[in-house]
Amino acid sequence: MNRRECIAMVGCATIAWPRQVRAQQSAMPVIGLLSGNRFDDRELAAVRRGLSEVGYVEGRNVMIEGRSADGQYDRLPTLAADLVNRPVSVILAIGGTASAVAAKATTTTIPIVFSNGGDPIRVGLVSSLNRPGGNVTGISFFVTTLGAKRLELLHDLVPTATAIGFLANPSNPNAESETSDVQAAARVLGRRIHLQNASSEGEVDAAFANFIQNRMNAVVVGSDAFFLNRRDQLSALAARYALPTMCDVREHAVAGTLITYGTDRNDAYRQGGIYAAKVLKGEKPADLPVMQSTKFELVINVKTAKTLGLTVAPSLLARADEVIE
Repeated sequence: MNRRECIAMVGCATIAWPRQVRAQQSAMPVIGLLSGNRFDDRELAAVRRGLSEVGYVEGRNVMIEGRSADGQYDRLPTLAADLVNRPVSVILAIGGTASAVAAKATTTTIPIVFSNGGDPIRVGLVSSLNRPGGNVTGISFFVTTLGAKRLELLHDLVPTATAIGFLANPSNPNAESETSDVQAAARVLGRRIHLQNASSEGEVDAAFANFIQNRMNAVVVGSDAFFLNRRDQLSALAARYALPTMCDVREHAVAGTLITYGTDRNDAYRQGGIYAAKVLKGEKPADLPVMQSTKFELVINVKTAKTLGLTVAPSLLARADEVIE
């Protein structure tokens, strides 16, 4: 396990703890935290916050064991198997739908709680939202279904953009459905969509070069933990090619992307922590309905807009939950 797989809140330093402390911890329930993305301090704090709301505090009455694929989804099955063999009391799958899919494919007995942006029915995680059945339930923030809304917001900000690039990760189980939604919205708006797939750093570079070659006026980036992992690269490419770019979560705008619209992920991860705690208290995933996150945020980076020579309409600024100057 490399350093990124051994997250701070678990820490490789546990091997140096006194034997008595280790013995006490061995009796604690263990939450296996599985992520397709690299771990983020704000997201981890949100998980801890959710656990504490139901009475679980890490190191006192629960342990957390983390595994991160760092955007390399093909590693997730091995990481999920590692947690199952640990074994853990419950798996909390975050950082993209692929982590939950991998966890479900690995175990039918250990409870799984997911907190991701895909449609859990469409990708086969649950049979229904109200009665999930099986060993899986969780929090869905449906960011992949907001692709059409992002295109509309980008259109409001850059109405002259008639040809728009769409960047998708074909490794994401939701990529096909999100692409279809964006293409349908583009037809309604009378805009042309040019699709580029990317699942590696080099492919992201090539995709933006292709957007320029095909004379795209703007870009929408698909909802994906891998792209969140590459947010600095995406922001730099958007600046280099002067392409107004829309992404899904606030962190992209903080990194310099023009505009983002999506769910408040930290609130969704807090809810995931609450559900994991409920499972530890004895509730069954089959009886816990899938919750739908209802907190959304629109973030506009005005500094980036000025650099691109764009004027953000006051009406759009008024709708923003956060404006980055």
